[in-house]
Amino acid sequence: MLTSRDYLTIDDFDIDGKTILVRVDLNTPMDTDDNILDDMRIKSHIPTIKDLEDAKVVLMAHQSRAGKNDFTTMKPHSQLMSQYLGKEVKYVDDIFGTYARTSIASMKKGDVILLENVRFYSEESITRPASEHSTTHMVRKLSPLIDIYLNDAFAVSHRSHLSIMGFTETLPTGAGRVMEKEITSLDRGVKGGERPCIFVLGGAKVDDSLTVAENVLSNGGADRVLVTGVVANVMLAASGVDIGSTNLDFIESQGYTDQIERGKEVLAKFNGKIGLPSDVAFNDGGNRVEAHVSELPDGNLPINDIGLETIVSFSDEIKAAKTVVLNGPAGLSEVEPFALGTHEIIKAAVESEYSIAGGGHISAEVRNLGYEEKFSHLSTGGGACIDYLAGAELPGIEALKSAATRYRLNR
Repeated sequence: MLTSRDYLTIDDFDIDGKTILVRVDLNTPMDTDDNILDDMRIKSHIPTIKDLEDAKVVLMAHQSRAGKNDFTTMKPHSQLMSQYLGKEVKYVDDIFGTYARTSIASMKKGDVILLENVRFYSEESITRPASEHSTTHMVRKLSPLIDIYLNDAFAVSHRSHLSIMGFTETLPTGAGRVMEKEITSLDRGVKGGERPCIFVLGGAKVDDSLTVAENVLSNGGADRVLVTGVVANVMLAASGVDIGSTNLDFIESQGYTDQIERGKEVLAKFNGKIGLPSDVAFNDGGNRVEAHVSELPDGNLPINDIGLETIVSFSDEIKAAKTVVLNGPAGLSEVEPFALGTHEIIKAAVESEYSIAGGGHISAEVRNLGYEEKFSHLSTGGGACIDYLAGAELPGIEALKSAATRYRLNR
């Protein structure tokens, strides 16, 4: 029975004995000896693969990109995935050539194979519509061997890449469990779950964060937006606070000077709905020195965290909220004295009824604290997550919706 949502999932298909191509995201930090340093993304796809145990599963993924030191094969990923799955995930040193096609054709029910790094194929990373991707050699060679295509790679679905888009035009298409969970969980944040709903936006991607703030405050998705990190420095400057030449120079070096003027407009438009830090922590030779924003000392010290007063007030707001979305660290979280703001905000968030960490650095800090199980949802996607929260249409998800419409019409 087809679900009522605007995309299909595993539950909409008869998968018994079928050959299913699953685009997963196994892109992960690796050292120079090809050892995987973070297995979070690999583990995240295990539920999808287990739910396909009555099928023949062909996994397609990428690792890094051309020119990077960790642009390597998928063999280490297949080995680690085999451990977590409890059965062999066969590594196939090919993408759509004779070896790959023969391997797929000879699969038995319950088999799982992982094809080679899809970015070894130059056309993978070209940005173009699904209709154009569907005419490529990769899609034409593999599609006749596949019954169903599943996109389980949310973290890459903000890109119009071949393996994300091309097969949606030629095969019955649905979302894997990771994709399904991401959409459902993030919708609860961006479209408003239990109230009050608070977004805490930090990190250094100022333009993206301001877009998220405007989106969720305009559409009623959030009641309040609290800002930290470089985002807060820009907004403090926008509010008339002299944050010092060092911090202004850093904002300029990141190309965000124009965001100060934009920040003024956002503050004026959403008066009272954006919470700014009342104090900050400077980095004075590695030492944490705090000051109220109305009494910032002369000098050129970098602001590396929110201050204790802000930590307490923001934490109180967060704890009182029903839904909390965190995106980006509150400060220089990789340096111990300045991880305090990030860590305390994470601890406060788990006391709300529904907590979301928006991928990237903030999700990494949640895991570092051992709070992974305490969060309602940890997103697997950094850029994709912030685009989704900002209200952007992710090409990979739009392709799922288009495929679902075609599938329903043809039944």
